[in-house]
Amino acid sequence: MSSSRMLLRTLVIAGLSALLVAPTGVARAEPSVGELTARIEKSSTELERVVESYNKLNEEIKTNKQTAARLHAKIGPLEAQTTQSRADVAKLAATAYKTGGLRTAEALLEPGSGSLMDKLSTIDQVTRQRQERIAGFTTNQRKLLDEKARLDATLARQNAQSRTITATKKKIEQDLAKLYDLRREAYGRATEAPAPRPASSAASPASTAAPAVSGAAGTAVRYAYGAIGKPYVWGGDGPDGYDCSGLTLAAWRAAGKSLPHNAAMQWNATSRVSRSALRPGDLVFYSGLGHVALYVGSGQVIDAPSAGRNVLKRDMNMMSIAGYGRVG
Repeated sequence: MSSSRMLLRTLVIAGLSALLVAPTGVARAEPSVGELTARIEKSSTELERVVESYNKLNEEIKTNKQTAARLHAKIGPLEAQTTQSRADVAKLAATAYKTGGLRTAEALLEPGSGSLMDKLSTIDQVTRQRQERIAGFTTNQRKLLDEKARLDATLARQNAQSRTITATKKKIEQDLAKLYDLRREAYGRATEAPAPRPASSAASPASTAAPAVSGAAGTAVRYAYGAIGKPYVWGGDGPDGYDCSGLTLAAWRAAGKSLPHNAAMQWNATSRVSRSALRPGDLVFYSGLGHVALYVGSGQVIDAPSAGRNVLKRDMNMMSIAGYGRVG
C-alpha cells in the first residue's frame, strides 16, 4: 500500500474515532439571569393576556346568568297569560260551535225589547271582545316564544363560554407551571417572598404610607396600599391575592363602586381623563388594555404585576400607557 494511501486511511480512522468519542450535542452556555428574566417578562405578559380573557369570560357569564334569570322571571307570567288566553279562545270556539256561530246575532235581531241600534251595538261589542281575546292570545303567545328564543340563545352562549373557560383555565395552569420553572431557574424560587407587614399603620415607612386623599378615591387608594406585598393570584380579587384588574376592582369596591373584573371592561366603565388631570384613585391602562393599575399620586401606581410577584408600588411609566380612566 502506498504511503499516501496509508496516510489517508489513518486520517479517516482518526476522524471516525473523534466523532465516536465527541459529545452528541454542541455544548451550550446556561442562560444568564438577564436572559431568563427577559423570557419571564415575555411569558408573564402573554399569561396576563390569557388571564384577562378568562376574567372577561367570567364577566360575560355573570351577565348571561343575570339575563337568563330576568327572562325566566318574565316567562312565568307570560306562560300564565298565554294559558289563560288559550282557554278564553277555546271557550269562544266551543260557544260558537254550540250556538252555530250566528245564533247569538240572530237572537239579538229577533223582535223584543230594545231598539235595533242597541242590539247592533251589543253585537259589535261582543264581536270586539272576541277579537280582542284572540288578538291577546296571539300577542302573548308571540311574546312568550320570543322570550323563550332569547333565553335559549343566552343559555347556549353561556354553555359555549363555560366550555371555553375550562380550556382557558387549563392553558393558564400549563403556562403558570412553565413560568414558575423559569423563575426557579433564575431566582431560586417560583414566587417572591411575602413582603413583611408593619405592625401598625403608624409604623409604616413613608414609602408605604397612603397619602391623605379625601372621599371615595381616598378609600380606594388606602385599600391599594394595604394590598402591597400580597401575592399575585390569577383571577383573584382579594383579600389574600389579586390579579391586575382584581386589585383595582377590590380597591374601588371598598369605596362602594362596582367595576368588572377585566382591564378592557374597566376601560369601558370609566371616563377618559388626560395625564395632566390625573388624580389619586384614577386607573392607568397599558397598551393592549391587558394591564391596569391604580394611580396613587407623584407619578406612582400600585398594581399586581404578574404571576410569581407581589403587589407593589412603582413608577407609572413601567410600560407603554394606553390611557387613563376615572371611576364615576
